[in-house]
Amino acid sequence: PPEPAFAPAASTAPSPRALGPPPLGPISSAPRAERRKPSATCLEECAVPADAVLAPLREALDACRPTVPKQVCNDIGRRLTVLGEAWAQGKLSALVRKGMSLLVQELQQQHWDAADEIHRSLMVDHVNEVSQWLVGIKHLIAEMRSLPAAEPAAGTEGSAEATPGQED
Repeated sequence: PPEPAFAPAASTAPSPRALGPPPLGPISSAPRAERRKPSATCLEECAVPADAVLAPLREALDACRPTVPKQVCNDIGRRLTVLGEAWAQGKLSALVRKGMSLLVQELQQQHWDAADEIHRSLMVDHVNEVSQWLVGIKHLIAEMRSLPAAEPAAGTEGSAEATPGQED
């Protein structure tokens, strides 16, 4: 007669031992943790004042108002208010504050792709902190990108001279 070890396995489920133990260690979280660190000394540098981020964002929103529907501007404005309240109440981590500071710098320099990338990183790595207001930042980036390039929102120096003769 056939030995029990060679009996067909289709009639029984594999034992948990046959599947093996689960993998050890943080498989997918390690690369993300390394990627989200804006700088090695972020904890010292992240004492960014809220106004340093919110004022340029509000200026950017004001620059969009003539060409963007009122409802979109109002939504962005409400989300900026939520951001300001979260910042004032200390609900934002140092990494989120630093990320927003970097995002604003990219916006001011009209580096739309870099601003988008920072936005994406914040949304992926800090979704619980940023989900209520970061959508507004995404819309603001998109609207700023579509504005005529002649007048930057927060005034980068020398860029107006790059397009002479386009003044209205």
